[in-house]
Amino acid sequence: MTRQQIARLGKELIRFLALFAGCFRSRAGFALCQVYVKGLLSNVQRKNVEAMALEFGEAPRTLQRFVESIKWEENGVRDECQRIVAREHTHPKAVGCLDESGTAKSGSHSVGAARQWLGSRGKVDNGVVGVHLSYFAPGCQCLLDSDLYLPREWADDPERRRKHYIPDEVEFRTKPQIGLGLIDRSLANGIRVAAWTFDEAYGRDGAFLNGLEERKQVFVGEVPTNFHGWVRKPRVLRSGPSGDRGRKKQYPRRARRPTSSEVQDLVRYSPTFFEQKWQRYRIKDTQRGPEVWEVKWAVFWRKGPDDLPGRRHTLIVARNVLTKEVKYFVANRVPGEPGVSLRWLLSVAFQRWSIESCFRQAKEELGLDHYEVRGWRCVLRHFYLTQLSHLFCARMRQKFAAEQPLEDGLEALTTEQVRSAINVWLTACDDARTRIERESKRQKYHQRRNRQARKSHTKTRTKRLVALGIDPDTIKSCIPRPAA
Repeated sequence: MTRQQIARLGKELIRFLALFAGCFRSRAGFALCQVYVKGLLSNVQRKNVEAMALEFGEAPRTLQRFVESIKWEENGVRDECQRIVAREHTHPKAVGCLDESGTAKSGSHSVGAARQWLGSRGKVDNGVVGVHLSYFAPGCQCLLDSDLYLPREWADDPERRRKHYIPDEVEFRTKPQIGLGLIDRSLANGIRVAAWTFDEAYGRDGAFLNGLEERKQVFVGEVPTNFHGWVRKPRVLRSGPSGDRGRKKQYPRRARRPTSSEVQDLVRYSPTFFEQKWQRYRIKDTQRGPEVWEVKWAVFWRKGPDDLPGRRHTLIVARNVLTKEVKYFVANRVPGEPGVSLRWLLSVAFQRWSIESCFRQAKEELGLDHYEVRGWRCVLRHFYLTQLSHLFCARMRQKFAAEQPLEDGLEALTTEQVRSAINVWLTACDDARTRIERESKRQKYHQRRNRQARKSHTKTRTKRLVALGIDPDTIKSCIPRPAA
């Protein structure tokens, strides 16, 4: 990035944020949005409301109210981000990725906090889980949408719902159901992708896969080893012999043979697979070098809820040549169909790294998981403003890359570098006197807050001691008395 480009970042940010001015009911609300986004783009280490407000000279309580209670259209911000992507970053090879990401929480006060699987921890732990949608196209990679997963114990608890302002229309939904909702919103805002991809948590859900097909969406998703189907299409019986004997059979029905099998057994025992040689593919190039996987594939009919085979699919088994890790993918398109090849299906299947990259950038650089708010709408507002900030960084990467070809020996510009350059511009806007005054105010704020916290905690503990019949001012004390 050149010096001229870094200097332009301020005007670019102002111009970009102006696209969202209509989502705010007042200039004051829009000004607070600018403070919040600047905080996410800055070098503030822990990007919670308090730290960002103090960094930019705003009262923490005022910025807290912006997230909690000031009226503005957070859904409008989300929708405008998607419309910008659909309008300016559309690409025929774009891929949409669906995945979840958890944030560990120490208590049970944050909305949705419960003991559940957290991928970031690699175990069951106490935390909040969000379901996210990302968009990947050559030159543009960004988060599209997010929603909170509300565990059933939260959805069925009126007191928790009231305390955390959970809307009445929000009911318990599985993560695949949330994922379909995110995809519906993106389609309504003009997002179009060549295919969607996801991990086995979504691939195991037949209703989710059926939902994608009903929406005429192409998918290449990972499935679990016990996913059922056939590599030889079973015969479907439309009618049977007439007669009154025995129990009346329902039609259409599947013939008794062949029965469906788990994909791991199909790959292990089916002649379609074990007579097939592994094909090696260079899947992608990473910072650690090329990734090579061995692949086998076959036409596949997945088992539907009525025990009948669906339309033709593709079953792919891939094995990493170094780690021997094995993955199974199912696609609702077959090589040989117009525009469909095995290479393309593989490129989509392994595109899930893009949403993992988005998570890393959004968490490490933009504070996606730094929120310390507890209400339903507060968390979603933080998600959407983080997505807005991430989209801005993605646009700047694409724009600057188009303006200046890479010099020899340089890698492509990263989101981290764009965010760091924006922080330089933000810092350069303040003169020395402003920074000194801001630091003085920050220290006084923390001193007042610590004093108030000490008084509040002391009052609470004293009450508990008095309830036990203990007066801390009259008992023997080890604390030295102040000198007269």
